[in-house]
Amino acid sequence: MRLAPQIDGERLLRRLDAFARIGATPAGGVNRQAFSVEDRGARRLLAELALERGFTVFQDGIANLFIRREGADAALPPLLIGSHLDSQPTGGRFDGALGTLSAFEVLETLEDARAETRMPIEVVAWANEEGSRFAPGVMGSMAFTGADTAAWKSIVGSDGASLAKELDATIAALPEAALRPIGMPISGYIELHIEQGPSLEKEGLPIGVVTAVQGTRWLEVSIEGTAGHAGTTGLAYRRDPMVAAIAAIHRLQTTIMPLDSSARLTVGRIAAQPGSINAIPQSVTFTVDLRHPRPERLDAIEAEARQACTAEAEAQGCMATIKRSFDMPGAAFSADMIKIVEDAVRSLGLSHKQMISGAFHDALFIARVAPAAMIFVPCRDGLSHNEAEYVEPADAITGTRVLLQAAIAAASSLELLR
Repeated sequence: MRLAPQIDGERLLRRLDAFARIGATPAGGVNRQAFSVEDRGARRLLAELALERGFTVFQDGIANLFIRREGADAALPPLLIGSHLDSQPTGGRFDGALGTLSAFEVLETLEDARAETRMPIEVVAWANEEGSRFAPGVMGSMAFTGADTAAWKSIVGSDGASLAKELDATIAALPEAALRPIGMPISGYIELHIEQGPSLEKEGLPIGVVTAVQGTRWLEVSIEGTAGHAGTTGLAYRRDPMVAAIAAIHRLQTTIMPLDSSARLTVGRIAAQPGSINAIPQSVTFTVDLRHPRPERLDAIEAEARQACTAEAEAQGCMATIKRSFDMPGAAFSADMIKIVEDAVRSLGLSHKQMISGAFHDALFIARVAPAAMIFVPCRDGLSHNEAEYVEPADAITGTRVLLQAAIAAASSLELLR
């Protein structure tokens, strides 16, 4: 007799605890950076669990890891579900891991119930989503969707390690996973993730249905002035790039976000040269992270940022050089896949809201080659990329229940929507 598929919540929570021990930090988070020994340990554990259940395990040349459960029609491109296993240096235990392990729980649940799906379903653990050790991030999904990876061979990590060597070692450490080419046709993709923001928790909602990911641009600003003695150089004789940088940052912080609730602006790094306590800096450099769901507004915000930095530099007799170092266009998710997820939420009697993701995820790239959507669950105080990151057990289980229902529906209907 076949059983109706039901998520085993206790099993899911045990899995989350087990993976949180790999790279655990004293403060309760994880340090499991891409292609590290800890990352390899998590990949190995997931592969071993999959092989024990009789699933097939694959990896590709960028170390994306795939776990396949066959469907009634093996010729159909698979539905992918999953996320990532790598973390920030002082990351949380749920970012990425919840999405990957909830997807594996879906596969196990289907197997427990001997449920048949029309198309194969594959769990994917994307490689180097975070980009904390080797930049750029979302490396696995970018490669999967056709990015040119040739330049990555020479990348050196934040710890001085060679990406090429660490990637080869990561793949070699899992010989049980058959090697497949990077990229393949898929029928669709669903990713469960923590919100990484406070809105779901504050509004008392268990589920967010993500409709799009906003675009992101990074600017590198360098302001050149004249180094001078802190005690002997009067105001009239100063060309101080620090004053210019502070004025530009203040101007942007008091205009861009206060005047546009959808805009995001962050200055995450700032450095002065020569960096002496008793010297006017010769130069100051800082980064600007800009985000907006609408590309035309992102263009306008970037133009405003450039104008502000240039004007404040000139006001101090300095010169600003501004370079765009990163440009990731946003993406709208498939209306069909969004409906599948929302129908799954309603079938379970849950409340939800539609959301635009402020962070980029692997789903951003997969949405460019196949129908994709995301499911968000609340995290306490909106904290993420933080060792204090926490998801209530009930919310983790609820999100996995939604993922199960959505995956079952997608594996039956996506073929008809193609």
